[in-house]
Order: sequence, then C-alpha cells, then structure tokens
Amino acid sequence: MEYPGAIYNVINRGSYRSWKFESKGAKNSFRKAIFETCERVGWRLHGWAIKGNDYQFAVETLESDLSEGMRWLQGVFAKGFNHLCRERRALFQDRFKAIVVLDFEQFGWLCHCIHLSLIRAKVCKVLEFKALEYSSYWLLRKKRLRPNFLSFEVCLEGAGGLADGSYGSKNYEQYLEWLSEDGPRMKSMKFDRIRKDWATGSAGFKIGLLDDEKRISASIALGDSDAKAASELAWEKSFLECLRIVGRMHDDSDLGRKAENWKVAVAGYLKLKRLCRNGWLADRLGMGSESEVSRYISHMQSGERREAKDLFDRIITKIKC
Repeated sequence: MEYPGAIYNVINRGSYRSWKFESKGAKNSFRKAIFETCERVGWRLHGWAIKGNDYQFAVETLESDLSEGMRWLQGVFAKGFNHLCRERRALFQDRFKAIVVLDFEQFGWLCHCIHLSLIRAKVCKVLEFKALEYSSYWLLRKKRLRPNFLSFEVCLEGAGGLADGSYGSKNYEQYLEWLSEDGPRMKSMKFDRIRKDWATGSAGFKIGLLDDEKRISASIALGDSDAKAASELAWEKSFLECLRIVGRMHDDSDLGRKAENWKVAVAGYLKLKRLCRNGWLADRLGMGSESEVSRYISHMQSGERREAKDLFDRIITKIKC
C-alpha cells in the first residue's frame, strides 16, 4: 500500500541463505545505493542497518513511489553484485517487505530497533557500535558527514525529546545501552513484531488502512500532487478538531506569541499522533521556523510546559472519546 507521506519499515534478506553483505565492499555498495535512491526519488531516511544477509531501514516517501524506488535500489545493487561475483540468480529472497508505520511511538521504537539490530544479532557491543559504518547510528555524532535526507529527529524525540547535538547524542547512546540490557523493556516495545506485522500502529489504524485502500488508490491515480493535497486536507481536518477542543477559533493561530501553550499542545498532537510536518505546523499555527516547532514540543514532553501538556492530554482524551 503506497501513498504520499507514508512511512515504512523496509526489510529484505539474501537468497539461498548466502551472506550477500558479508564483505565490507558489499555493505558499502549497498549503503551507497540507499543514499543514491533517496537522492533520486526524494525519500527521507530515518535509520538503516546492514547485516551479513539482510538489511532494514525506515524511510518516509514524499510521493507514492516506494515500489519504484525499491526496484531501482535493489536492481542497481544486484547488477553490480552479480557482475563482480559472476552470478545470474536472484539476489534476494523476495521483492521486499514494507511495513506501514503511523503511530509516532511505534515510529520511535522502529528507529531504536534498527539502531540496536547489530547488537541484537551479536555483531557488536554497544560500546563498539558507534564505530561501525553499517548503521545510521554511525552518523549521529557526525553532522558534517550526514546527507541532507537523513534525519535523527524521530529517534531522538522518541528517547525523551533529546536535541540533535553532542549532549543529545551522548544521552541517546546511554538510552540504547540501557535498552540493550533491559530485556523486558525491549519486549514491551514489541521489537520482534516490528519486523513481522504488515503495519505498526493501533488496531484502529490497521482497520482504517484496509477500509481506505480503495480511496488511497484513487487519490494516487489522480497524481502525486493531488494525493499530497489530500493528505494535507486530512491534517487540516485534525487541526480544526484540535482547535475546537482547546476552545480556539479558525483564525486564532495568527494571534499571540509563537509559543502559546495552546499552539504547542495542538502542534504536539498533530506531530506526535498524526505525523504532520514541522513546516506545515509552523505555517498553519504561526510558530516561526521548523526547528522552533520541534523545540517547543520537546519542552512540552520534558515537562517544562505543564499547561501545554495538560491541553495536549485533553486533546488526546477528547479525540479518543
């Protein structure tokens, strides 16, 4: 199932139980192919890991182009691999597996799962992990080397609203170390199911995906720009519902300070529960820049904005009802 703005957990394994990514050269080639695909089709990458015989990455598609991008990604890598190894058989077990993600908490867990996958596979220990180039975690502390399509925003926010800097990186490293040593906590995050379910999120979300499949297909048939507009209409509907709950009018977003508590609460709900983009929120709520939106929401999550958190909780309660 594909639609603009979708987020996927993408997984695949090598065929015939052979280790396709055993060599450093193969791993580097596949990483390069992922990066080239993101640049080519405009994906936003949130995390990746390459092991001996499988890969996993979290990607956000700005258009409805997952299948096309994956065809190009695996095709380019397979062509080079088979040329060097003088093989002609299928390189991967299957086309690929793409698990739809919507729930923000599950999205954060997915990023942690990807970053911990090399540790869970006993490829390395946490203290050795940051030196390995075969996971996005390697670039967490190397901002200058990051491609512009790679984002750590979700994994850092999912670890307690950490900032993307040296202090946040250090705390995220400690968070992963704690997770790797806490079996019950990892089980509660359903790490194993993240690789098996066809979608991650609430039961209602999965039912909604099935119910809406025809509608989504129809919107994609109209063209990517129309489908993107339809996605923004859904955000607008949730936005107006949030305004009603906090007792604000349609035009109130143009009034007051950028960091009004009600604005932070509404932005927090739309971002954390509806995965609205920072740019859209900044523009619609008059909150300044994209980075300011993230900062205000992080302050709310950390308890610095108690009133905003109370309004945020009220929105969640009312919408669930």
